[in-house]
Amino acid sequence: QVQLVESGGGLVQPGGSLTLSCAASGFTFSNVAMRWYRQPPGKERELVATISSAGGSTNYADSVKGRVTISRNNAKNTVYLQMNNLRPEDTAVYYCNTQLFLGQYWGQGTQVTVSS
Repeated sequence: QVQLVESGGGLVQPGGSLTLSCAASGFTFSNVAMRWYRQPPGKERELVATISSAGGSTNYADSVKGRVTISRNNAKNTVYLQMNNLRPEDTAVYYCNTQLFLGQYWGQGTQVTVSS
């Protein structure tokens, strides 16, 4: 079955960095685009970044552009989200996502808290 497992979240001070990972299984990872979403406390889930199947095309939300990099390693079936210069407003649960023929799939999420 399809599984997406996020890791790498935690507590970080403003201005700090974190790299999130999402390990995928149960489908042909190299054939599909991958996305990172986030859900801040009390707010709706929002798209953060997208990467194409081969990794040659990426897109970012305006709120993270220039501070965040999405990447993938198709040999390891893993997608990453490197986040730099983190701000308190980046505090959220971060989710890995993909859309397959049978529907959308989500990981369980990983908490990122930016606070001094």
